[in-house]
Amino acid sequence: MALMEVHYSSFAMGGNVTLNVFVPTPGSSEAITEMNTSKKYDYESGLPVVYLLHGAFGDAFSWIRYSNIDRYAQDRGIVVVMASAENSFYQDLKCGRKYYTFFTEELPTFIQSVFPVSKDRSKTFVAGFSMGGYGAWYLGLSRPDLYAKAASMSGAIDIATLGANRGDDETFTWENSFSDVLQADGSLALAGSKYDPFALYDKAKEKGLVPKLYMACGKDDFLYQSNLHVKEVMEEKNADFKFVEDEGAHDWDFWDKYIQDILDWLLMD
Repeated sequence: MALMEVHYSSFAMGGNVTLNVFVPTPGSSEAITEMNTSKKYDYESGLPVVYLLHGAFGDAFSWIRYSNIDRYAQDRGIVVVMASAENSFYQDLKCGRKYYTFFTEELPTFIQSVFPVSKDRSKTFVAGFSMGGYGAWYLGLSRPDLYAKAASMSGAIDIATLGANRGDDETFTWENSFSDVLQADGSLALAGSKYDPFALYDKAKEKGLVPKLYMACGKDDFLYQSNLHVKEVMEEKNADFKFVEDEGAHDWDFWDKYIQDILDWLLMD
């Protein structure tokens, strides 16, 4: 496995950004020789790629610090791309960086130009946890032309309800991320908006192009009930999605376990 820390100047972000990219390479026990010409590492055709999103207070190094993503990706022959998004909910901020534009336009173009990844939608995925779980579904459903599958763990997917109940939460700058649905009384009209995964799913379904969806949540997670609500809504919509619940909380023990299941699910035909 080759881990590359990439620094480059981003037009979308208006400054320098740092990426971490894992690219699977033949190990000592599977070197490409005259005796072993396995096509597991088909760099010419392009490897499958997953854009792996972090949660609140995370960055491009979160998955490297706290999980075994490098080993899991190496074993499965998939490229992993990790970039920072602050606490933005992966939006173009009113005052700040344009994260949505970066993740859906500039970053995929850059990665496809520099690394041996497939340009085929069927081999392009997005996944994340917590805020990044929302981000994965949001990016996947708002740009279903880019991603074949989107996976969430402990996801803040029901953004409308969470935003309505945010109270004095200062973890996120909600007004900066969702400024165009901010009402005069300070509430956020997120339900049915372009930020609402439920509404985005309906639009994608109308167009006949919907990514397959995955969600996992621990029973001791503070977002467990919220995830159960998402499950109910998606079942009512007859959505093609996988839901997994298990013992566990909102922590890396759960995410490190279930990213393995997600990678297997992503690579299923």
